[in-house]
Amino acid sequence: MATAAEALFTEPLLLLGGAVIAAPIFRKLGLGTVLGYLAAGVVIGPVLNLIGGTGDILAVAELGVVLLLFIIGLELKPSRLWHMRRDIFGLGTAQVVLTGLLLTSVAFATGLLDWRAALVAGFGLALSSTAFALQLLNDNGDMNSRYGQRSFSILLFQDIAIVPLLAMVSIIGTQGSGGGSSPIVEIAIAVGAVVAMILAGRYLLTPMFQIIARTGAREVMIAAALFVVLGSAYLMQISGLSMAMGAFLAGVMLAESSYRHELEADIEPFRGILLALFFMAVGLSMDLQVIVDNVWLIVAAVPLLLGLKALVLYGLCRFSGSDHNDAIRIALLLPQGGEFGFVLFTTATTAGVASVATSSLLISIVTLSMALTPFATMLSRRLMTNESDKEELEEDFDGAGSDVLMIGFSRFGQIAAQILLASGRDVTIIDDSADRIRQAAAFGFRIYFGDGMRLDVLRAAGIEKAKIVAVCTHKKEITDRIVDLIRAEYPDVRLFVRSYDRVHSLSLRSRDVEYELRETFESGLLFGRKALEGLGASEETSYEIGEDIRRRDEQRLRLQAQEGILAGRDLMHNRPVKPEPLIKPKRIHAPEGEDGPLVHEDELGPRG
Repeated sequence: MATAAEALFTEPLLLLGGAVIAAPIFRKLGLGTVLGYLAAGVVIGPVLNLIGGTGDILAVAELGVVLLLFIIGLELKPSRLWHMRRDIFGLGTAQVVLTGLLLTSVAFATGLLDWRAALVAGFGLALSSTAFALQLLNDNGDMNSRYGQRSFSILLFQDIAIVPLLAMVSIIGTQGSGGGSSPIVEIAIAVGAVVAMILAGRYLLTPMFQIIARTGAREVMIAAALFVVLGSAYLMQISGLSMAMGAFLAGVMLAESSYRHELEADIEPFRGILLALFFMAVGLSMDLQVIVDNVWLIVAAVPLLLGLKALVLYGLCRFSGSDHNDAIRIALLLPQGGEFGFVLFTTATTAGVASVATSSLLISIVTLSMALTPFATMLSRRLMTNESDKEELEEDFDGAGSDVLMIGFSRFGQIAAQILLASGRDVTIIDDSADRIRQAAAFGFRIYFGDGMRLDVLRAAGIEKAKIVAVCTHKKEITDRIVDLIRAEYPDVRLFVRSYDRVHSLSLRSRDVEYELRETFESGLLFGRKALEGLGASEETSYEIGEDIRRRDEQRLRLQAQEGILAGRDLMHNRPVKPEPLIKPKRIHAPEGEDGPLVHEDELGPRG
């Protein structure tokens, strides 16, 4: 057995090694990092017994959930949270109450538990895992989707519900409650702590960060961020609320602060590693012996739990206005038991409501249901239908407004945005493809969901602040509608536009855009140059030829803008060139009654 000093180094090494090995493998298999961390914990703990006494590890790892809720809070202004109130207190309340009563009835009907233990089991299993669900939403870039916001609203109410549920355990408990405060007093303390948090966030936190920022010491800023998160979490815990709720409130209070982006960057590394540790600690805490002793009961209980919760969630979401696809996603994202169930079951054991064996069995059911969650989310994709042509996300332009407003983020826009961002410029990007936004979010791009053909969207995205508007949409008709809308409402805006082809370029020039570029022109020139070099030409020669063609093409475009699409068509029919200054074009003889094309005298080639 390793000494305490040795364990201080060996246990972190084992956990980090497990994370480094398991996460990439499971991600490569398409199973997600969450299941990888969970599997690593099971192998290190219950299977190989390399780490024992996982209670302390789980307690520390729960800080990952705390930091995750803080970062989510930073993204939610109080006004937006108020906008979500119906889902939080309507859909969230309905889910906890209906699921809790249904699972209580099932647990009591088995005859294995009395009514008090069944009540604790039913409502404890009604809670879902905030850590698992939010990690899966973040991995898939779905946090800002409509179903992601509804899922988060349900999870947020579940965090709030832990207070009355713990009070319920105190009321029905047979021991441990005699010298404590009454439930009414406990609830009053919790409400007072929330009010204190709101006041502190409004009047103390921003001035504190202003003072610290003036020192210029980055390490102090990081320390202050951790102090605020952990301090608010601890305040909520001693008040009877969850630590995650305290961190979330602190984040919401700082959502309108000018320091929120820096705080998010400071906290993110700690959040990632501690959240990974949490999932591994859940795997470490699995009691395989309890599972073996009750294997048939668990085999029946886990699918029953997942199925009943999913049915209730689907029905409630459909009743409250979600379409089939969103309801399926929510139902199969939140059917598992949650980490707050651990707290409720442990408290119930202390209060004499449930036995130690019952608590261990319930914790095993919750843990296995967590492990099956990634597979449930995969199943949701197969159950979705094509009832809607395009998925829509919630329009939220918080933080929008930059020197460059980019409309459209397909391949063309992605390349252009990289150049702008690499130079240190801020770019506000809007796109109406939910899949594209999710993919871009996975690579760190900040994109807003919105339709660039709507004037209210352009205003919300900060068009009035933009120095340049880059229209990078890939359909000619959509591009034209956006350009016409902007020209009509903001005639002085500088427009840089992606063009579909030569005819489209001429059309855009007639609309007075400052710069347009055909989407394939530059790539075609480069490809031709490289092909020429592959045939033995020098890089200098291929470059000169390419630049000469570029100049001739630009001249022809100018002539076509003045004379029509047929003007200058012979400009590009030139022999292998030695680049030289272009001479003044002149007209050549044409059939009687027609205007001859504008060409250069040295470009006519051999004459017949």
